[in-house]
Amino acid sequence: MKNLKLKSARAALDLSQQQLAEKVGVSRQTINAIEKGDYNPTIKLCIAICHTLGKSLDDLFWVEE
Repeated sequence: MKNLKLKSARAALDLSQQQLAEKVGVSRQTINAIEKGDYNPTIKLCIAICHTLGKSLDDLFWVEE
């Protein structure tokens, strides 16, 4: 499942995938894969992304069914 919430939060701060990747210490391809739903990040990476984007885990990674 695509993570459109992550993509939207990143875009709202005018960050490229590359810029976010550098801030959290991963490759741009990792951020791309998370946004596309092809990669399930570790909780540590989720927290780093949330901290960088000023969002909570629920804001970015909670899936409502």
